[in-house]
Amino acid sequence: MTVTGVAATVLAVAGLNSSAFAATTLSTGHVDVMDADWDGAALTLHVHDETNAVEYDPADAFLSVPAAAKTARPTGTQYAFLGTGAHVWVLPQDQAAATAKNILWPGISTEHLATGVFADDTVQYKLGTVTRDGAATDDFSVYKVNGAAVDRYYDSGTTTSYKTKTFAVGTHDHANWAFEEPGTYKVTFTVTGTVGGVTRSATDTYTVTVTN
Repeated sequence: MTVTGVAATVLAVAGLNSSAFAATTLSTGHVDVMDADWDGAALTLHVHDETNAVEYDPADAFLSVPAAAKTARPTGTQYAFLGTGAHVWVLPQDQAAATAKNILWPGISTEHLATGVFADDTVQYKLGTVTRDGAATDDFSVYKVNGAAVDRYYDSGTTTSYKTKTFAVGTHDHANWAFEEPGTYKVTFTVTGTVGGVTRSATDTYTVTVTN
């Protein structure tokens, strides 16, 4: 059997892309960036490529934000958190917009978490450290637009606000993922839930490359 064949067999059996192999770069299609799972004893995070039905450990899936994602920074005070630059790179909440540009349509999922396990049938996704090219940065945010209203989910440019958001289990959501400058981002997220009075959590770091 070839090395490729061995790798394919391992991946088919394991269900998750193994870190023993080179990281995969995801640049288009429907991808749930944060997708939590519970095996009865521990929470885990993975990246779910919905388009190709493949799940990856976060360390094994690099996210690409190409020049096609670059757009004029929205005007209005509700978008002040996006900085003062003329442009911003956005992976959109709308599937049609992502498809038109052939870029990622990023999701946040708790679909693999069953009801009746976690307190209040909810978990929290918390934003941790964010770096760009190795230095701490305030250039990352996640937000959802509903008509004229902007719901900011996460923002690396604040010290305490917009760091944690609660999601019901068994749900799926899409929002805009915004990057204010090109570069290589390392974004850390933690998923936390309470099971039987005990707090359970998992933390992973995602690599995102934004190109001009």
